[in-house]
Amino acid sequence: MGKDIKKIESTELHKAIDRIAESIAVRHSDSATLSVVGIADGGISFAQALARRLADIFGKELPCGAVNTAFHRDDFGHNPIPKSFQRTDIPLNVEGAIVILADDVLFSGRTARAAMNEIFDMGRPERVELAVLCDRGNRCLPIHADYTGFVEDTTPEQQVEVVINIDDPSGDSIIIYEK
Repeated sequence: MGKDIKKIESTELHKAIDRIAESIAVRHSDSATLSVVGIADGGISFAQALARRLADIFGKELPCGAVNTAFHRDDFGHNPIPKSFQRTDIPLNVEGAIVILADDVLFSGRTARAAMNEIFDMGRPERVELAVLCDRGNRCLPIHADYTGFVEDTTPEQQVEVVINIDDPSGDSIIIYEK
């Protein structure tokens, strides 16, 4: 890893998750068809943390799953599928559901687009909303987040690393650094 430019510590990170969850709960007071789906690999831990916080707010567990974008990537020929990858696992019928698509970092928009394609291959949700922990700019597609924890101006050459440990959140962080 290169030189750190900025670090967002665990306390700030979890306040952002709380704000996102509260915004989702306000917009969707009826959670009957609501689910959270994390984009593999980075968005899964964020989705789990968000689903836990929403469960606290609604007083019931929400379906939480994962979506793999490998087969819908537009750079499929340049980035082959790794031997080990998280498969798509959405624990509900997406037909007519409200899906909160969760990712740790929003960059070009290509991964979010690929995730939506994968979800629509499984059915037609009523609505798909995007929740991201860190929007780093530099979009290549007209994709925006409905819920955002942090907006950080970065260059395409910089890296954004998000660490979320569901079992021990004390070391959670977002680090922006030079390659």
